[in-house]
Amino acid sequence: MPDTDPRERLLQLAGQRGISLSRLSGLIGRNSSYLQQFVRKGSPRKLEETDRRTLARFFGVEESQLGAPEEFSSSREVNTRGGEWVDVPRLAVGASAGPGAIDADERAIGAFRFSARWLREQGLDAANLSAISVQGDSMEPTLRDGDEILVDCRTGPLRDGIHVVRLDEAVLVKRIDTGLPGRIVLMSDNSTYRPIELEAGEVEVVGRVVWKSGRM
Repeated sequence: MPDTDPRERLLQLAGQRGISLSRLSGLIGRNSSYLQQFVRKGSPRKLEETDRRTLARFFGVEESQLGAPEEFSSSREVNTRGGEWVDVPRLAVGASAGPGAIDADERAIGAFRFSARWLREQGLDAANLSAISVQGDSMEPTLRDGDEILVDCRTGPLRDGIHVVRLDEAVLVKRIDTGLPGRIVLMSDNSTYRPIELEAGEVEVVGRVVWKSGRM
């Protein structure tokens, strides 16, 4: 697709994934309006090489589709099973498993790379995923301080399980119990922490925790 305008192609790819230009800007560590300016106003004139490579890897396309010269090598990287890799943004915000982290910064500070095939097998779409760190000990032994968690932000019926939630200005990771009509109970796996019972409208569910990584 060498003759495709990279701005039009970026819009098309974003539309196919159902992801906003604002979130894609965060993926590459830019301010939220950066790619909107690139697409709508032509500023910057072209994507920087590192930004272009990150976006190409995220969408699983050749860098040439986003403005790279044709001689650039493929942005698709093959793993040992022959599947492609995709990058999931690692956000600067932490999810507290203690008193509560302040949700002050959701810019991307890196990425975790996953097999696209593995994500599909798990029923996950990289466009809906973010990785953040756990802070505190209230979810021990399931989640420990410093663990990295993968959060699936797709909307849908709320199920019991471990979720990341926003409560006032705090971002928490808790086990959710939906057994009480109209209520949500935030529970800690560490028994020294008491459950928090709330009206359903008092808490915003960010997403479900679907994977964790941590040191031994």
